[in-house]
Amino acid sequence: MSPLPRAILIDLDDTLLDDSGSVDRCWTEACSELASPAIDHAALRAAIRDHVTWWWSEVDRHRRGRLDLRAATSEIVIEIFRRRGYGDDATARAIANRYRDLREERATLFPGAVAALEHLRSQGVRLGMMTNGAGVAQRAKIERFGLAPYFDHIVIEGELGTGKPDRRVYDTLLSALSCEPADTWAIGDNLEFDVLAPMQLGIHGIWIDAEGKGCDGHTPDRIVAAFCDIVESRA
Repeated sequence: MSPLPRAILIDLDDTLLDDSGSVDRCWTEACSELASPAIDHAALRAAIRDHVTWWWSEVDRHRRGRLDLRAATSEIVIEIFRRRGYGDDATARAIANRYRDLREERATLFPGAVAALEHLRSQGVRLGMMTNGAGVAQRAKIERFGLAPYFDHIVIEGELGTGKPDRRVYDTLLSALSCEPADTWAIGDNLEFDVLAPMQLGIHGIWIDAEGKGCDGHTPDRIVAAFCDIVESRA
């Protein structure tokens, strides 16, 4: 096993935080609480799931949406309501906001994440966070879970003015951490943003494949099931 690197660039959502594990449950509850009993709630949830997949699949919408998640979610639900004649925009917007409230409430640190950060710090590894999204929203998560002290530098898309996979994100962190790509790892759950893009700069890429899906046509330098595996596998 190779030694730990000089620095590691770490994603936030679904890497350190379980941000999306409650998605289905949150949609179910938001729809059950606020959609009319006359609506087939199962059909509504299915329509939302399909539209969500389509909506986030386009690069420009993805970039716009992640900087204002509430607006994006409202846009998605309003479109479903209009297409299917389910009701007014106000109800759709209320469902979207309730869903986002539930998502925020239920975000939680993955088991072992903080212990892994503490171990890496104890070994002298410099840590940089790379996270897409709005500055206020991402800072709120970082503060809520007390993560800032573990990092030497934090790059948030809404604060930097650009996000992953723009190479300026990784270059900014390398400069701030005074590290070269060959001495650096990058780890996250998004294969393109957190792994393949930094690998193009010569950074060692580690993909978190929590569901064991595997990847076709792309080869990360390493695949793990969870962030803490980069420490635990060395025990």
